[in-house]
Amino acid sequence: MRRVSDPVIEVSALTKRFGATLAVDGINFAVAAGVTAALLGGNGAGKTTTLSMLLGLLLPSAGRIRVFGEDMLHHRYRVLPRMNFSSPYLDLPHRLTVRQNLTVYGRLYGIAGLGERIEALAQDLQIGEFLATQTGKLSAGQKTRVALARALLNAPALLLLDEPTASLDPETADWVRGYLERYRDQSGATILLASHNMGEVERLCSEVMMMRRGRIVDRGSPRALLARYGRDTLEQVFVEIARAGGAARQAAQ
Repeated sequence: MRRVSDPVIEVSALTKRFGATLAVDGINFAVAAGVTAALLGGNGAGKTTTLSMLLGLLLPSAGRIRVFGEDMLHHRYRVLPRMNFSSPYLDLPHRLTVRQNLTVYGRLYGIAGLGERIEALAQDLQIGEFLATQTGKLSAGQKTRVALARALLNAPALLLLDEPTASLDPETADWVRGYLERYRDQSGATILLASHNMGEVERLCSEVMMMRRGRIVDRGSPRALLARYGRDTLEQVFVEIARAGGAARQAAQ
C-alpha cells in the first residue's frame, strides 16, 4: 500500500538506448508529492526522453519507473488518468477549433461536466475569445496556453511540462507561472518540468536535477546549487555544467 509520504515519482537505473546512442544512462531520482521539480540540461541531454518514458510513450531499455507507487511498465493504465503532459511543440489538430480539441481530449479522459470544465479553464487561462477558432490559426503564444488547458482538463495530480512558457510574452509567461503555483498549492499536485528559462526554474522549483549526456550530474535546490558553484544565477550554473564544469562535482549518482 502506498503511503502519503511516499514519492510520487521513483526512477531507478533508468536507461534508454536508440541503437548505438545512449540517450539516458542509468539515472536515479525521486520527486515528492506537492512539489515542483526541474529536469534541466542542454539539447540532447536526455530530458525529453526521460519525460517520454515517465509517460509510457517510450519503453526503457533498462531500469524501473514507479508513479504513485505503480510500476509504469506493467500498470501504467492505473495512473495515467491522474497524469497529464503539456508541450508547445506538440501540435493539436489544426482544423479543429480549440473547443473541439479540448472536447476530444476531455472525452478520452471521461471527464464529467466537460463543457463546464472547458469554460472554467478558458476563463482561467484567458483563451475564451478563441474557443471557436481553428487551432491552426492561433499564434504561438495562444497555442501554448491551449496546450496547458488541455493538460489541465483532468485536474492531474502529476503534471509533466516541457517548456511551459515557450513563445509567451514576459507578462503572460509571468501570469502562467503564477497560475501553475496556485494550481500546485490548491490541488497538492506534483509538477516536473523541463525548461531552458532559469528564472522560471528559480521561481517555481524547490528541486533541480541537472542532466548532461544522459546522466544526472548534480542536483539540489536552486539556492544550494548557487552556493555550490559560487554563482549568482542558475543560468550561470547551467552553462558551467553544460560545458562539463559540473562533471567533476557529481553529487547525484
